[in-house]
Amino acid sequence: MTTIRTDIDQIEKVTMRRVILRLVPFLMICYFFALLDRVNVGFAALQMNKDLGLTPAMFGFAASLFFVSYFLVEVPSNLALQKFGARRWIARIMITWGLVTALMAFVIGPYSLYTMRFILGAAEAGFFPGAILYLTYWLPSQYRARILATFTVSIPLATFLGSPLSVGLLELDGILGLRGWQWLFILEGIPTVLLGVVCLFVLTDKPAQASWLTAEQRNWLVGRMESEAAARKPVGHLSLWQLATNKYFLVMGLVCSGASATGSVLSVWQPQLLKSFGLSNLQTGFVNAIPYGIATLLMVLWGRHSDKSGERRWHTAIPLLLAACGFTALGMTGTAVVPTVMMVTCCLVGAYAFKGPFWALSASWLSPGTLAAGLAGINAISNLIGGGLMINVVGIVKDRTGSFVLGMLPVALLCAVAAVCALLLGRNAERAAAVAAVKS
Repeated sequence: MTTIRTDIDQIEKVTMRRVILRLVPFLMICYFFALLDRVNVGFAALQMNKDLGLTPAMFGFAASLFFVSYFLVEVPSNLALQKFGARRWIARIMITWGLVTALMAFVIGPYSLYTMRFILGAAEAGFFPGAILYLTYWLPSQYRARILATFTVSIPLATFLGSPLSVGLLELDGILGLRGWQWLFILEGIPTVLLGVVCLFVLTDKPAQASWLTAEQRNWLVGRMESEAAARKPVGHLSLWQLATNKYFLVMGLVCSGASATGSVLSVWQPQLLKSFGLSNLQTGFVNAIPYGIATLLMVLWGRHSDKSGERRWHTAIPLLLAACGFTALGMTGTAVVPTVMMVTCCLVGAYAFKGPFWALSASWLSPGTLAAGLAGINAISNLIGGGLMINVVGIVKDRTGSFVLGMLPVALLCAVAAVCALLLGRNAERAAAVAAVKS
């Protein structure tokens, strides 16, 4: 018996190593460029706003339009991925958004910028929840928080590396008659198109089709995933309408909105906030990278701790409380850049440490039949509230008061509410699971 158990453990170890090394690094690179193409508008703004005659409110509106179309297309995109397969659909998403990003270089005024940002959101919609959904096909539950945290490390990493890269591309100003911000869009869009083509050769839709695993490894992984899929979930198989009115689903969307608002608001407005301290474009890029570097490390450690302890609820709520405290304390930093960077770091550590435990928790609550629409819907709601709404709020408040800090206070409130909701929802789910276990 001990020998059999040892053999199974060895099969699991080798299989999961192959799966993780095959899929996760490649998807991280893809997501890195997704985030780079999404947030580079914040650095382009350092030149572009003046060229196009954009006020802070106009720029905030343009940036937020990405999230509106993202919201509208997110669920249909994930359902399409489920129907056509991740390999082809993720490739389609990447090629489309890479082309749109490169074409952003040729906007000529506010309205063409509005149009292209809206199209970009529709083009990219579905990649993140699609990648999360895809990884749930391959990852047993005990691996999810640490691997999803590792995957989503691309978010802070994109800004950590992208900040100096983006401001460096701004220095290409004047080459071939193009402005630096135009080169920024072109040279960060083209690699995405190429990666989209590579997807067709690297990704495999399901474990049963993985020719790069042995038959024994495939059988173990398929059996493990099927046994987990059969487990009872708080959110069973629901129609789209039933899902849209389900309390777990709606509250999960609100909870995710806190972290989404933190990441989205800071990715768009943080470069301008830092430059307001009198930094040059180059200095802004390097200082902007510091909080993301710290967040990159801590979010992986937090995800590992969540998997090791098996705890999800507090590992989801605590980062949100940290972000809320960071935004609130921004108002106390005055005109000093170092305390401001420290508080922004708290916000970003909270926003990104949240992701591994939260997405592992969400995937564990949704039934297989609801997983595609559920994950996409949660992400869509969070992006609409966190990105579409809150980015605009900051721009409007900045226009009227001249203060970025005041505009970020609503984000602090949203994070605090989200943390409380995560704790309450998790407690209710645990009670429901305990009652169901007794009845069964």
